[in-house]
Amino acid sequence: MYNILICDDEADIRSALKIYLSMEDYRIFEAENGLQALEMIENNDIHLLLMDVMMPVMNGIDALSKLREQNNNIPVILLTAKSQDSDKVNGLNKGADDYITKPFNPIEVIARVKSQIRRYVRFGGSDDSASKSNVLRNGGLELDDSTKTVLRDGEPINLTPTELMLLKFFMENLDKVFSPKEIYRKVWNDDPLGSENTVTVHIRHLREKIEIDPANPDYLKVSWGHGYKMEKKRTAEPIARSDSE
Repeated sequence: MYNILICDDEADIRSALKIYLSMEDYRIFEAENGLQALEMIENNDIHLLLMDVMMPVMNGIDALSKLREQNNNIPVILLTAKSQDSDKVNGLNKGADDYITKPFNPIEVIARVKSQIRRYVRFGGSDDSASKSNVLRNGGLELDDSTKTVLRDGEPINLTPTELMLLKFFMENLDKVFSPKEIYRKVWNDDPLGSENTVTVHIRHLREKIEIDPANPDYLKVSWGHGYKMEKKRTAEPIARSDSE
């Protein structure tokens, strides 16, 4: 049974979400503001956070920023009454994995929660099943799928579950170009309608972590008019030294 924390200052919304998700055998925790949510996460094993944006004491964006400073493993779905793209992008920029606009459809909420839980199990480190090491390498990048760790030139990189899944997708499909809709369909496993902003923001975040110069990326390239690809790199060979040196 997975533990889901619902954080919203409106009791009716918490109650409705609790009814929907309890029917799917999730264990539900509740918080009324971002500060309570952070305390709940600190004291409980939470697998997913559903969080409102506009709340008293501490709003959802500030709580999300605090959470990402200390814990990148918990998927976060923002609940927002704002429908403007800029507000959605702001949430994604702060580390949200997905968002749902109020008023929400219960079927959509359940589908998105299940999608994030599946991703968390596969890429967030909660899968206890034994597995053999499966290491992907491309140039100076190394992704160990069994330990969910990423190295760049031997140095560890801290990725969110979504960023990790996105990197794994590209490393498994080197030199192949995918449109934002194709990326969203394959990585998020969801309908790609209106997905361009989500993909663009996550790719920018991933570039900031894996690229030496994100403005001039070596790995994640744009194929103008088509989409994105990860360029296949050769591992640098040591330079032979002559006896006279």
